[in-house]
Amino acid sequence: MSKESGYTTTMENRLLPVLSLLFTATLWGVVWYPLRLLEEQGLTGAWSALVSYGAALCLFLWVFVRDIGPLQRNALPLLLMGLTAGWTNVAFIMAVIDGNVVRVLLLFYLSPFWAVCLGWLMLNERLDARSLQVFVIAVAGALIMLWNEDIGMPWPADRADWLAVSAGFAFALSNVFVRRMQDAGVLLKSACGWTGNVLVAAAWIFLSRTGLPAVEGAVYGWAVLLGLCGFLVMTLAVVYGVTRMPVHRSAVILLFELVAGAVSSLLLTDEVILLREWIGGGMIIIAAWLAARIHAEDGA
Repeated sequence: MSKESGYTTTMENRLLPVLSLLFTATLWGVVWYPLRLLEEQGLTGAWSALVSYGAALCLFLWVFVRDIGPLQRNALPLLLMGLTAGWTNVAFIMAVIDGNVVRVLLLFYLSPFWAVCLGWLMLNERLDARSLQVFVIAVAGALIMLWNEDIGMPWPADRADWLAVSAGFAFALSNVFVRRMQDAGVLLKSACGWTGNVLVAAAWIFLSRTGLPAVEGAVYGWAVLLGLCGFLVMTLAVVYGVTRMPVHRSAVILLFELVAGAVSSLLLTDEVILLREWIGGGMIIIAAWLAARIHAEDGA
């Protein structure tokens, strides 16, 4: 292999995780729209999660047989990862259906605070000067977008807000488990994540005593399609990216979801985006770009 081809391969290996996270962040920023359409047709958030993630899980049940060795060696971490990923997605779905799209995304993406703390406590990850600068820019942007003059601080105001905050913490925690299990493959981690989603959604339906929705079969079909063409792809992309870079950097890059959510809500709803939210979004874009550049330069 020539020097030039080796350099190209190395650059691809460094950039692909970044691109995969930017891709999944964009999809997560707009997935609220099909979820709301399903809700309007009578399929509630918990049922949408159960059907969509159940479809993805059914397609990859064979992974548990193929990867029985890594599954047994990492049984507890995979279980915890699956449950935290399950709460992340189910809580996020419920919040983004009921709450203001941009506000939910902002509260969810307080997760960089959790990511840095958990990465330091559980993974012994060192936050160097460049990464710290990126983190500060991203968090400052999120706080600018989130700031509420009426209460003088960012604080959950209703159930949707609390669900978004808890989903953000669970997301950071699940990424820590993803990162520390280097001997478990992307497909195994993804399948465990889908299992967790199904379990959490089923528990939510049982505890809330939500009966089977009386909707047409086509609505379930659209939910299955969302699972296979949406959640399945997003899960594989985020697990691939998070596995290959430090938690604090992946958390910053995934902040791009805020921008995708703000733009999509502006185009598809009557929600108003304030000037400070545009300023904060710009800071988040800068932080995501800087994080990607740092990762490409040092291959961390």
